[in-house]
Amino acid sequence: MKLKLRLESCKSPQVMAEGRGADIVSEFLSQNPHLVNWVESLRGLCETNKQWHARREFVLRNMEAFPTIQPGTPSPSLDRLLSLSMVWANHVFLGCRYPQPVMDKVNEMAEGITVIEAPERKTRDEIMGKTKRPAVSALDADYQGKKAKPNDTDVKAHAKSVGRPAASALKSGPPPGAPAEHQPFFNRLYKAVAWKLVSAGGFGPNLEHFEILRSCVESCKASLSCVFVPLKDIPDLPVVRTQKEGQVCELRCHNVYIGTGYGRDDCAARAMASKEALKVFQGHKVTVKVCRRRFRGRDVDDLVLLDEQSRSQVFPPALSYPFQEDQ
Repeated sequence: MKLKLRLESCKSPQVMAEGRGADIVSEFLSQNPHLVNWVESLRGLCETNKQWHARREFVLRNMEAFPTIQPGTPSPSLDRLLSLSMVWANHVFLGCRYPQPVMDKVNEMAEGITVIEAPERKTRDEIMGKTKRPAVSALDADYQGKKAKPNDTDVKAHAKSVGRPAASALKSGPPPGAPAEHQPFFNRLYKAVAWKLVSAGGFGPNLEHFEILRSCVESCKASLSCVFVPLKDIPDLPVVRTQKEGQVCELRCHNVYIGTGYGRDDCAARAMASKEALKVFQGHKVTVKVCRRRFRGRDVDDLVLLDEQSRSQVFPPALSYPFQEDQ
């Protein structure tokens, strides 16, 4: 099936949910009535009409680039297109930031779409008029970057070293009341993950674990933080792990640790970390607690997402620690 939406070219990749573009989408759907119900089934529960009309146009415009998509039939190609459409819509309407290659991809796919009165957002540094901080180590730069840009996803901290810091470099841990403060968000995220897994046929090894987790987090108006460190640079690994090649990924959301994964490269490590994180959502509830973890050769208090099962918890060493004094 070919979709031809003839819109006047627009230099800006921002999209439109009203006016000329919406008229053309409506005209296309009127000519293809068998697509109407299927397209509407792709709408998110929390999307406004403006957001949905814009993302719907993005999906319809780019279906031709995914020839294996069959309306009404789930497929990896459809999941990828929908994920890209969510990335673009989150960037336009919510101000989310993603790795530059991803942004270049979705902006190219959105060329010719125009959003009327799209929100304008500035970073904290732009608002406060701050200049860039002096250069710091790769891992510390990641910590500071996450504070300045809370919507960042896929923070890559390929740290050269994870040596022992000075004792004064760490606070005592998360602020008082942090678990209770974060609990309502993770209750919502638990429901979103539960529904997503039900629609995917249940938890299993063949799922796109990272895409499922990311889409659920974004549906709750948040983003994942991913930190990557070479496996060989991590102290305190279990003695049974003799492998020294590959990457380790740590996932956090709202500064709460949710999973760690090992893999031959970033993608494999991130997928494994997402799989481990989704396992936490298999019970009847999730709970945010303060737990002791090992960070750079030192025991620290960290916010951790746990399931309802009571058992002895042994956590992987932390790759990041957001509760630090400014360096």
